[in-house]
Amino acid sequence: MKNDTIKQSLWHKDGVSYLIPFILITSCFALWGFANDITNPMVKAFSKIFRMSVTDGALVQVAFYGGYFAMAFPAAIFIRRYSYKAGILLGLGLYALGAFLFLPAKEMGEYYPFLLAYFILTCGLSFLETSANPYILSMGDEKTATRRLNLAQSFNPMGSLLGMYVAMNYIQAKLHPMESVERATLSDAGFETVKEHDLGVLITPYIMIGIVILVMFLLIAFTRMPKNADQRHNINFLPTLKRIFTLRGYREGVIAQFFYVGAQIMCWTFIIQYGTRVFMESGMGEKAAEVLSQQYNIIAMALFCASRFICTFLLRYLNPGRLLMSLAIAAGVFTTGVILLQDIHGLYCLVGISACMSLMFPTIYGIALEGLGDDAKFGAAGLIMAILGGSILPPLQALIIDLHAVLGIPAVNVSFVLPLVCFVVVAIYGYRSYAGFGKA
Repeated sequence: MKNDTIKQSLWHKDGVSYLIPFILITSCFALWGFANDITNPMVKAFSKIFRMSVTDGALVQVAFYGGYFAMAFPAAIFIRRYSYKAGILLGLGLYALGAFLFLPAKEMGEYYPFLLAYFILTCGLSFLETSANPYILSMGDEKTATRRLNLAQSFNPMGSLLGMYVAMNYIQAKLHPMESVERATLSDAGFETVKEHDLGVLITPYIMIGIVILVMFLLIAFTRMPKNADQRHNINFLPTLKRIFTLRGYREGVIAQFFYVGAQIMCWTFIIQYGTRVFMESGMGEKAAEVLSQQYNIIAMALFCASRFICTFLLRYLNPGRLLMSLAIAAGVFTTGVILLQDIHGLYCLVGISACMSLMFPTIYGIALEGLGDDAKFGAAGLIMAILGGSILPPLQALIIDLHAVLGIPAVNVSFVLPLVCFVVVAIYGYRSYAGFGKA
């Protein structure tokens, strides 16, 4: 009986079952997790393929998360005029288009067409996340909305794990074994030959995921979904925006989300650079060090995934803000270890950060949207725009990494000062949520 009550509260509302829609939309969480985490190792891969600096390679993240930023409010306006389902379908369509654009980008053999493909792909992800997160929140009792979103978000790292696995085994391991130092000495003809091989390896998983996305598009298009259209209301964009930003929990939530996403992307992108330095100093070759570093990244994501389920369970008993604060403090301690330790123990700390991050995105999201009602559509857009943190902060970290050393400390270690600052911001938000945002 108790389990039946929990089930009813999670994905039933007013006697209507949302189970099938919940499963389909939750599948989309895994699909954008795949895109996020097959992309993080590409900063290193593109730097190698095109003989670029870490900073130039980090433009992948600028394009990727820039698409999230650019489309967040257009997506909110679209789903308010039409429906969550329409927003998800448009998102899937753009996702597939961006993936298929990798083929002409490869034929052109230049870096910037790939950035355009990433941008279009993530315009689709922006539509998906702006639609799917509040859609999941609406599929049941409002009292269990944060727990329901955490459950749906638990499937996001499963897609991420698959993306990491594909990146490691079907991209990184299959790239030409020539190291960066050797590539720099190649003639133009030799460089083009190696580049042609590597780009052929790189685009194959993106073409395959494009096909998968088209299948998901058809499944959702021909499935009866809950109607959350809002055609009855005028789109009072600026007044709505002004209204929701007067709410402390929401306004500060957008700031916290910006810094959290920045920290997440920095930790998962530059674990490759961090691990490669550690393993090459022990005598390992560059390619082997990169692949082994990606294995540690996969372990980190497995911890993230397991921790997400554990934290979702703990939310039944603990205040979300208090748990968020505790995990952010723990992440800050681990990050300090990443900065100060220059051997394998620093890498262990970097892996451990992922266990602390698992709760953060959906919990910040749920706290910030609490009580917004119909304004949640635009509120969700503001929180998706906060993903811009993943576009702005990683290039700043890359600039530090390109210094090679700072005061005798490896620059890649010093660069993790940026994630440390981010976790301090998240901890403050968790505390303020628990304390009622300064209310008496």
